[in-house]
Amino acid sequence: MAKRIDATDVDIYYGAFKAVEGVSFAVEPRSVTAFIGPSGCGKSTVLRALNRMHEVIPGAYVEGKITLDGEDIYGSTIDPVNVRRTIGMVFQRPNPFPTMSIYDNVVAGLRLEGKKRSKSDLDAVVEGSLRGANLWDEVKDRLARPGSGLSGGQQQRLCIARAIAIEPQVLLMDEPCSALDPISTLAIEDLIDQLKERFTIVIVTHNMQQAARVSETTAFFNLAGVGKPGKLVEIAPTDVIFSTPTQQATEDYISGRFG
Repeated sequence: MAKRIDATDVDIYYGAFKAVEGVSFAVEPRSVTAFIGPSGCGKSTVLRALNRMHEVIPGAYVEGKITLDGEDIYGSTIDPVNVRRTIGMVFQRPNPFPTMSIYDNVVAGLRLEGKKRSKSDLDAVVEGSLRGANLWDEVKDRLARPGSGLSGGQQQRLCIARAIAIEPQVLLMDEPCSALDPISTLAIEDLIDQLKERFTIVIVTHNMQQAARVSETTAFFNLAGVGKPGKLVEIAPTDVIFSTPTQQATEDYISGRFG
């Protein structure tokens, strides 16, 4: 069941350095929200805060409130591992486990849970997840081969299959196409369009055309200067952001007059 995310007055720190300040937004279920903005403005930092990956970095912490269907994911009784299971993540560079087969890559998250599952159950999850990632037909005859032997685009879809195998409610994608060729990028974009029927999706992208193609909502982040925290300038329906943004900084960035 896809879920709604709400962020309220979120500040994000790396030790004493405030990287992001005063960010508030909502992400609707079964939709794609794109984060755009210049390098260093906090897009990926905010993304990692949404599933408590940020705090894995020593000294890093988050203030403010982030809720998933109203439940505070930073609440004192909340297990961060469960948060990361509910809110899956796909990273910039494809990162299949290099020593594992395609099959074992897909079920890696399930095995970490420690529940006993039959071979037929695992087989069904592998096929369902690879079909979900539009990869099944390409790899069904070589599931025992290493995942690292696939092409870059296939590896990224394998990582998406691995993320959806544990049945999260939200998928976070940190520039999932930046290391890929145009054809592989198109395959991932088509996949995102299909996955939003099942998941709430947030994607960080430097490619504004990609944001315009894949998302219903776009958030523009910026920073006032070097050493200053990143801020959310505006968030609105994607067609509004790209045609009639309310903030001059957004218009300057989108039109290329930025910097």
